[in-house]
Amino acid sequence: MPVDVDEVRSLFLFESLDDEALTWLSARADVRVHDADTVVFAEGEPADALFMLLEGELLLTKHGGGEDVVINRTAHRGAYSGAVRAFASGPPEVYQTTLRTTRPSRFLRLPAGDFATLVVQQCPMAVHLLDGIYEGVRATESALRQREHLAQLGVLSANLAHELNNPAAAAVRATEQLRSRVAGMRTKLRLLAGKGLSPELVARLIETQEVAVERAMKPRPELSALEESDLEDSIADRLQEIGVGHAYDLAPVFAASGMDAQWVDDVVERVDSGLEWEAAFGWLRYTLETEALMSEIEEASTRISSLVGAVKQYSHLDQAQHQDVDIKPGIESTLVMLARKLAGIEVRREYAAALPTVPGYPAELNQVWTNLIDNAADALAGHGVLTLRTRADDAAVFVEVADDGPGVPESVREHLFEPFVTTKAAGEGSGLGLENAKRIVERRHGGSLTYTTGPEGTTFCVRLPRAAGA
Repeated sequence: MPVDVDEVRSLFLFESLDDEALTWLSARADVRVHDADTVVFAEGEPADALFMLLEGELLLTKHGGGEDVVINRTAHRGAYSGAVRAFASGPPEVYQTTLRTTRPSRFLRLPAGDFATLVVQQCPMAVHLLDGIYEGVRATESALRQREHLAQLGVLSANLAHELNNPAAAAVRATEQLRSRVAGMRTKLRLLAGKGLSPELVARLIETQEVAVERAMKPRPELSALEESDLEDSIADRLQEIGVGHAYDLAPVFAASGMDAQWVDDVVERVDSGLEWEAAFGWLRYTLETEALMSEIEEASTRISSLVGAVKQYSHLDQAQHQDVDIKPGIESTLVMLARKLAGIEVRREYAAALPTVPGYPAELNQVWTNLIDNAADALAGHGVLTLRTRADDAAVFVEVADDGPGVPESVREHLFEPFVTTKAAGEGSGLGLENAKRIVERRHGGSLTYTTGPEGTTFCVRLPRAAGA
């Protein structure tokens, strides 16, 4: 449909053009009419024209991360989109967004080549300026995204490094002590061997050693400080009675391993020899200490392995992007990643038994748990109770993150899910991250994110449908 010169002149983009330019433009443009909910052009297609709204309403969306994000919705006459950079040099342009109508609409359509000619003829200097601005904005956005990603990575890395340092240091310390205990065992064994032990006596000593190790590995009741002290005294007294020097150095080791004075008598009765008891019990002492140190190394190594597993679970490096998600492991791995920040806070787990899986993106859901738990930790400021609850009904799974902090300030509540909103002091973070959490829950998973707050605390509730697309 041809376009009238006066209608072209009425658009703010062209209102300053002279009659000759307007006539040239109207001869090359045309009017396109579209019904409601019609795609005018789609993201990724060759950008062959510039579209300007004459009447009606348009909706611009951009696809990212598996969803269509709304960029703009407007009924403003003259709003434009499409081949806006047709004048620039470089590879052929494609549409960066999708334009669709929300009601019957009319557009002025100008071919990309004609738009480029118009811009170059009417404002050649602006071409260079716009190119520079466009590249500058792209560089700035890229730098900001990288900075945000690095900042988040830095926080998680600091937490992980702190958590790994403790078991790693414990393993190193235990290894150093183990080396000295093994050397002590060799020394005591040499002293025993110098007494010309018979094979039968050596066998009884080994049996005694195995009995002591087996007893040390068994669980035992917790003793009070007074009970522990009395136990050590009784063992030391019995050791002194049979002529063992440094009895008060040996007694704490035996007591900590679950031995008592009766055990000392059992050893004497089982070995039943004119053996040098100080060397024999010294050898048993190093045996028990060696076992304790090996248990400590095993525990530290297991802790490191668990942390690595938690990182793997948190990042989901080896799993498909979309899958049936078990909620509990994701929450637990998030707690591991934030363990340093949760120091001093009591974490209560109220998980439903046999919680069903939900379809979704596990790594993105972990971002939601991270934001909610991190915000709760900030609200609690190092003391208080953080409660994690899960439940399910026939349609959805629910996850609640509750704290008994002071609640969300009244002034923030209306804007809580807006970007960069924060309750922190100036310079302490870029926001609560709730806008991102809400987007992941609602747009990516079809769920909902709500909250209740008051002086008694704040509870965020995530609802995730059990069926895809529900």
